[in-house]
Amino acid sequence: MTHDLANVPALVAQLRRDGYLILNEIACPATIDAIGDELAPHFDAVPYCQGPFYGAETKRLGRVLARSRSAQGLVLHDLVYDIVNSILQPNCHSLQLNLTQAIEIFPGAPAQGPHRDHDMWWTPKGETEYIINVMWALDDFTERNGATRVWPGSNHKDQSEPLLPDEDAISAVMPKGSACIFLGSTMHSGGENHASQSRRGLIISYCLGWLKPWENQWLAYPPEVAKIFAPEVAALVGYRQHLPSLNNFEGQCPSLLLGDGHVEPFVDALLPEQAAMAEQYREMRLGQFAEA
Repeated sequence: MTHDLANVPALVAQLRRDGYLILNEIACPATIDAIGDELAPHFDAVPYCQGPFYGAETKRLGRVLARSRSAQGLVLHDLVYDIVNSILQPNCHSLQLNLTQAIEIFPGAPAQGPHRDHDMWWTPKGETEYIINVMWALDDFTERNGATRVWPGSNHKDQSEPLLPDEDAISAVMPKGSACIFLGSTMHSGGENHASQSRRGLIISYCLGWLKPWENQWLAYPPEVAKIFAPEVAALVGYRQHLPSLNNFEGQCPSLLLGDGHVEPFVDALLPEQAAMAEQYREMRLGQFAEA
């Protein structure tokens, strides 16, 4: 599905200002229906969560790309990916998937405890965005059925503040096929479900490529699974190096595991300025060695 990418700068500015952004009905309806059909048997089979955070009235599914091939289309959604990339890319060489998680909130579920997702990392907060989440509505999200709650502008508030007043939150009401994008610094939570039916959503979460992701992508998508992914999706789940030299396998880009598995010699994986410095220093030392 093609979108007007000329709007990206304005949407990025809105996301930075408010901490969240709702894009109504931007997914192809056939894609959303296909994802729903592919995930349905997995939702039926999985037990309810345990613990007050994940919620005893909630079901969750990880490694969604192994359970729904159609979900790859949302991972690479052109408009959403451009927005995410505009905010995160300046702070890393390349992005990675932090997680994919499908969530079903059942009737009677209370609101989840408010939180900021960047708190999973022991890093300074307030200057850098480490993560951006995209909640895709697989059903209509309403105030009654547990739509995600967000605290507008909370990305600009004291990040050490564990709670903000409930009355400051808004419900991310949106029709099926819409997306709510929110920053890792934005306080949010699952909503309470007063309706007679459950609601389903899919989180696709992106983070800086040099961070350890929430979901262990290499266990979620081992080579035999990732081989069937589009190359861009395989890269996002860990089958590429993050310069300089992070995430290599035997000194090579791990994408080689998606080929014939032939292992080559170690190869430099440096930023351009590092490569130039290394080469310059090597030539200098070789010259000195020859003169000795």
